[in-house]
Amino acid sequence: MNPEDYMQIALNEAEKAAEIDEIPVGCLIVNPQNGEIIASTHNQNQHTFDATAHAEILAIRQACEKLQQNRLWDMDMYVTLEPCAMCAAAISFARISRLYFGAYDEKGGAVVNGPCFFEQKICHHRPQINGGILEKPCSQILKQFFQAKR
Repeated sequence: MNPEDYMQIALNEAEKAAEIDEIPVGCLIVNPQNGEIIASTHNQNQHTFDATAHAEILAIRQACEKLQQNRLWDMDMYVTLEPCAMCAAAISFARISRLYFGAYDEKGGAVVNGPCFFEQKICHHRPQINGGILEKPCSQILKQFFQAKR
């Protein structure tokens, strides 16, 4: 599969989040050696009463548990929205090799916007970054969600 195929699966996760009134962000962790999806999650902040239950954090937890390790060397992450500072730090700590994201987040993003976490001296590991994968549908699901809230 190609990056767009994996991002479409992440978008399916984002749709699951929207269906349960969570901010629609979906995330996958993929082993690029064999194409296996190691983790597949979506935001769950509201339902778990957990401010850290972003899709990326949950995917990292799920993948580490499944693989029985605390580092995800050579793994790819696909997420529908540019990660925030908390998630960027977790991505660095987990040693994700490649980050693919859909929509850019000018307000809360921390990869190419805001603090540009991976460019900071405190960052110990920087993944390869690929933004704008299926950007339009990834942005659209968020816009629709927030328009319905207004």
